[in-house]
Amino acid sequence: MEAKQLLQTVFDSKASDLHLISGNPPMLRIDGVLTPVPGTGVLTPDVIGELLKQVLTSEQLERLSVNKELDFSLSFSDKGRFRVNAYTQKNSYAAAFRLIPLTIPAMETLGLPPILHSFTTLRQGLVLVTGPTGHGKSTTLATMLQEINKNRGCHIVTIEDPVEFVFNPIKSIISQREMRSDTHSWEIALRSVLREDPDVVLVGEMRDYETIAATLTVAETGHLVFATLHTNSAAQSIDRIVDVFPEEQQKQVRLQLSNVIEAVFSQRLVAATQKGRAVAYEVMLGTTAIRTAIREGKTHQIESILETSQETGMSTLEKSLAALVKGGTVTLEEAQSWSLRPEELMRLVRGV
Repeated sequence: MEAKQLLQTVFDSKASDLHLISGNPPMLRIDGVLTPVPGTGVLTPDVIGELLKQVLTSEQLERLSVNKELDFSLSFSDKGRFRVNAYTQKNSYAAAFRLIPLTIPAMETLGLPPILHSFTTLRQGLVLVTGPTGHGKSTTLATMLQEINKNRGCHIVTIEDPVEFVFNPIKSIISQREMRSDTHSWEIALRSVLREDPDVVLVGEMRDYETIAATLTVAETGHLVFATLHTNSAAQSIDRIVDVFPEEQQKQVRLQLSNVIEAVFSQRLVAATQKGRAVAYEVMLGTTAIRTAIREGKTHQIESILETSQETGMSTLEKSLAALVKGGTVTLEEAQSWSLRPEELMRLVRGV
C-alpha cells in the first residue's frame, strides 16, 4: 500500500478527508459520511508508520516522535494540497488528511450569502468565521481573501498552522506564514505583523489568551483582521473571547471587542437531500445594538437582536435552516439535528 495511491482515492472519490487509524481500513469522508477505501484491509501500526515515512521529512518524523503530534501541509502533484495532522493513539501513529483544492472557489458556487462581499470592502476591524471543525471555515475565509486579492491593492498577511489555500497575487501582494517553518509562535508572528505593513491579516485560529489578545490589538490598530473560532454561534464567540481573560480584564476586553467587531459569520455544512452538503449560517453585524450588548456584557441579548435586525443583513441559524427545508434542499430531520433552538426552527418552517 502506497500513500500516493491512497491520496489519489481522495480525488477520485470526491472526498474531503482521509483517515488512517490502526485497527481500521483507510477511511474517506464523503459528503460528511465516513466510508472505507474500496479494496483495502485493516491498517496495522507498522503499515501506518511506513505510509507516514513516505510523506514526512526526517525532521518532521523526529518532531512527531518527540511531540506525539504534528501539523503540516502536503502538496500532491498538480491536483491539490492536504492539511495533515499526524498523531499518536493507543501508542501507534494515526493521521487525518484534509483536502485543500488548488482553485479557490467563488462565493456564489458555495451557497454563501451575498453579505460576505461587503466584508471584503472593510478597511479595518475584526471579522470572525466560526463553526465546528470540518465545516468549511477555511474555504469561506479563502474566498473572501481572494476577492480582496482580485479587487484591492493590499498587502495580505496570513498566519496559519499549516498554510492551507495558496494564493497567487493578482492586485494584492500576499505573505503566507506557516507555524514553525516561517515563525516560532503565534504570539511572535502577531507581534511582528504590525511591522510588516499589512492591510489585511488572516489569523488561522484564535486559540488561546495570547493569540486572542494579539489579534484584538492588530484589529485595534487600523487593520482588517479575519480569524476563526471553534464556536457554535455569534454570542458564544463573544463569550469565548472575553472568558479567556482574567476577570479583572474582562470589562476592558468587552470595550475593546465592541470597538473592533465588524461581523461574526457562523456556518454549518448540513447533508443535502440530493447529494453533497449545503451551507447553513448565522450572520451578526457590528451594529450599535450589538456593540452595546457586547460592551455591557449582555450577550444573551444577541439572539433577539439578530431576529429583529434581519433587514440589515443579519440572520439566525434557524432562519437559514428553515429556508433550506422550505426549498427542499435539506430534510426537516437534518435541520433539527443542527438547530440550536429546534422550537424556533419549527415555528419558522410552519410560517407562524
